[in-house]
Amino acid sequence: MACFIVPLVQAVATSIYRKCNEKSIANPASSTFKHQIPALEKMLWGGSVMLIVDHIINGELTWRFPFFTALGETGGASIMLREMLTVGVPMSLVLTCVWLIYALVKKRSASVSA
Repeated sequence: MACFIVPLVQAVATSIYRKCNEKSIANPASSTFKHQIPALEKMLWGGSVMLIVDHIINGELTWRFPFFTALGETGGASIMLREMLTVGVPMSLVLTCVWLIYALVKKRSASVSA
């Protein structure tokens, strides 16, 4: 019910990083990973939005306060925190690892074609 919060926070942090370092990221001579930050940003935002829509469809998020249905129950905050740690963090780590592999493959294919 709250697993999307971790990748959403990572998406916000990645967007801030990209905005603050736009000139060095746009430079083709920059490092492989810096040059691929926009791809990570899109992956994080897209995944977060998809998870939010999924949670709305499943009734875990509502348009009324407290928004998360678990917060309406006693002990709901601890359930949310546990889910963020056990589901959200691993999701963000896997997504970041997939992005790292993507960046390495892009670097290798660029060096082969050059």
